[in-house]
Amino acid sequence: MESCINACEQCATDCDDCATECKKAGHEQVVKHCIACADECRKCAEACKSGGDLAVKAAEKCAAACDACADECEKHPDMACCKKCVESCRKCAAECRSMAA
Repeated sequence: MESCINACEQCATDCDDCATECKKAGHEQVVKHCIACADECRKCAEACKSGGDLAVKAAEKCAAACDACADECEKHPDMACCKKCVESCRKCAAECRSMAA
């Protein structure tokens, strides 16, 4: 559970950073995905801290948001923030799936 919380918190931070950088670059789809992913990551981290059935549902939603965000960020390999975001999203998705299993 703790590794899922840590991954979610790190992913939210990386998504926020990526959204900021990509907004400057005009990559609006990335910005939308990063903001949505950061939101789901924060919700998941809070749900995991509380425990119970909500944590599993939150982890499933978070993994899906992370996958979508990583897929979008992969379209911009020239952006360093996107590379970092992809790594963070993939790690977070794996942690969430492991926790939800």
